Parts: sequence; structure tokens; C-alpha cells
Amino acid sequence: MFPLAFTFQSPGPVIFEIGPVTVRWYGLLIASAVVIGVFLSEYLAKKREVKPYIISDLAVWLVIGAIPCARLYYVIFEWQQYADRPQDIFAIWQGGIAIHGAIIGGTVAALIFAKLNKVSFWQLADLVAPSLILGQAIGRWGNFFNSEAFGGPTDLPWKLYIPQIDQYVHPTFLYESIWNVMVFALLMFLFFWGLNNKDRLKTGTIVFAYAIAYSCGRIWIEGLRTDSLYLGPLRVAQAVSLIEIAIGIIGLIWLYKLNKPLPDVVSTTKKKLSEN
Repeated sequence: MFPLAFTFQSPGPVIFEIGPVTVRWYGLLIASAVVIGVFLSEYLAKKREVKPYIISDLAVWLVIGAIPCARLYYVIFEWQQYADRPQDIFAIWQGGIAIHGAIIGGTVAALIFAKLNKVSFWQLADLVAPSLILGQAIGRWGNFFNSEAFGGPTDLPWKLYIPQIDQYVHPTFLYESIWNVMVFALLMFLFFWGLNNKDRLKTGTIVFAYAIAYSCGRIWIEGLRTDSLYLGPLRVAQAVSLIEIAIGIIGLIWLYKLNKPLPDVVSTTKKKLSEN
């Protein structure tokens, strides 16, 4: 018997129903990821002597920016399935959001928030990145309950059974969830190492490490999936991941090879983040 032999099968997307109220795993997991992420980022903010209310205020902006953009991103690349059923565009509980869309929307929201509040975007990004990757690890289990985002057929000892197609497939949701937990551990290590090495860990390092580490895993895992978003012959997630890796590498070169701080880190110090 192979020591890692196990088979997954979703019990279904619904937790319970009471009259017209339906509580779904997908929504519960997303909500849980947001709440846990806010508490974690507030904790990390305190460690860096940043007022936690800034994270609470930012969280509202991130949710408003990230979730609609995550859905819009998915709908744009899957427009054929929504063209005749536009009412389904808003049925987010059925699944169909893209993390890269959430990152784009969240980044825009954070940039606006930082500008309005005269704080450093990069300092905020370093505080949010660990929460983001942990939220992604949690959120991937929503794909499991919805029986989506799975890979091609497999006869490996570990597999996911999809009754709708009567096949055993790669549990890519699990692969990515595990990968994300490992990236989370890396970012937390960098964060706490940086507390004792403030002159060596430069602002922006954590978010650039996130971009590189997460994207490396996503490129591999995306290649196993059967429901990728495409732009012509290209898997969109792989193309975007390559761009993120390039941005992360360029950012680290800028910080450590050229020994230059990121733009708003020069004009906006941590003292401003700590102001009442």
C-alpha cells in the first residue's frame, strides 16, 4: 500500500439551507480568509510598530477592489458562457473568480488608499502579502467543494473523484493549497527574520518574494488544470505568473543589487504609518 494513498470527493457546495437562506462552503471560506487575513496583518503591523487601524481601514478597500475585479477578470475570459446568461455574472457563490484579478483590483485599491492616507504602498504590501497567500491557501478548498479547478485524469495514489465526469483527476486545488502554505511559511520567516535584521531586509522584499514564489508554483500547477482561462493559445494564469516573476526579480535587483529603495519608501517613512 502506497503510504500517501487517498481519494477526495466533494460532499457538495452547500453547508445547509434554511428556507430561502443557503450557506455555501465557497462563501464561508472566502469570508474566513478575509477575517483571518485582517487579524494576521494587524498582528504583523503591531510587530513593526504600525497602528493596526490602518490595516482595518485598508481591508475595506481591498475587499471592494479585489472581489469584484476577481469576478470581472474571470467573466471577461469566459464570456462565452455568460453571453446568453448575463444574470449569472453576479452569481459569485457558484465559483468563478480569479486570484490574478483580485491581485490587480487589490493593488489598485491599495495604491489609492496609500496615496490618500500618505503612507507607503510598499510597506503596506509587505504587511498584507502573508495574509494574501494564506487566504489563497484557504480559498482553494472552495474549489474542492464546488468540484472545480481540477486537473486531468490520473492514476496516482492520491486523486480527486469527480462524479459529473466519472473520473479520477489531479487534485490541483490541494497542490496549490499546499504550495501556498509553504510560501506563507517562507514569508513569515522573512518577516520575523527582518525584525532582527532591519537594515538587511528592505521594504518590498516580502511582496517581491511572494510574487516569485507563488507564481513559480502556479505555472506548474496551472499546466495540470483542465479549466484554465485562455487568451488564444496561452494559458492566462501562466502568462501573468511569468510577468509577476519578472517584476519580483527586477524588484529584488533594484533593492539589493542596485541598493536603491522603492520610490514611496523614500518620501513616506514608517513614522507616518505609526501616526495617530
